[in-house]
Amino acid sequence: MDLWYTENHTEEARFSIKIDRQLVSRQSEFQRIDIFESREFGRILTLDGYLMVTEKDEFIYHDMITHVPMATNPNIKKVLVIGAGDGGTVRELLRYDSITHIDMVEIDEEVVKLSKEYLPFTAKGLTDERVHLFFEDGLKYVRHKEGEYDLIIVDSTDPFGPGEGLFTKEFYGNCYRALNEEGILVNQHESMYYSSYAASMKRAHQRIKDSFPIAKIYQAHIPTYPSGHWLFGFASKKYDPVGDLDAGLWNNLGIKTRYYNTDLHVGAFAIPNYVKEQLESE
Repeated sequence: MDLWYTENHTEEARFSIKIDRQLVSRQSEFQRIDIFESREFGRILTLDGYLMVTEKDEFIYHDMITHVPMATNPNIKKVLVIGAGDGGTVRELLRYDSITHIDMVEIDEEVVKLSKEYLPFTAKGLTDERVHLFFEDGLKYVRHKEGEYDLIIVDSTDPFGPGEGLFTKEFYGNCYRALNEEGILVNQHESMYYSSYAASMKRAHQRIKDSFPIAKIYQAHIPTYPSGHWLFGFASKKYDPVGDLDAGLWNNLGIKTRYYNTDLHVGAFAIPNYVKEQLESE
């Protein structure tokens, strides 16, 4: 018997992966958590039926959400990560000796527990002494912070369910206050390819632009995400992600990556015309 995981990208388009076996299925307080084993993509994490991580291509997402801000400002020391229960973003941040403190706020403790057990390739850094875990709502957590962080990474689910509050104007304004005067905000920004995702992305980008003097979009190719063309938001009080990139300095750190490099860093901000047009129409 063939077992397939299928995600509806739209009412007219689906994406499927053949599954060898289901490792776990659990309903937490917030969402349904499933972990599968597959031959093509290795282990797969889904939340409420939506694909979050695959063992085969997670490095693309985690490289791009982490190394772009770190190469823009190599003096980042204190970081807030919101979401990211699988641990992949924290894993990449821990490769920088300059980072001394990481606060990770994840609303669903069960995601972290299961990731530690079944997804060690992403979760292996969550017990590091520099990492401080908080199991609560990121929207509420950031309300009480002011001028505290060099970098905030919002590694959230899609803008509905547990992640809905992380796409609001209030949240981005609170992130602005939680950052110091050189602070950077990076968030996963959905896709512009399908209209249902594009609407959410345009709203989020406009709200970030309302809060930050510098707000740009960059991109990556992630095969298992809807359309394969995924976007990230970069916002800052001071740093331009292209103009302030010191490629030589980052390359001298000797960090070996599978996707990110400083040439790609620059090119990732050269977004296609159809994305530009949709942003300009907002």
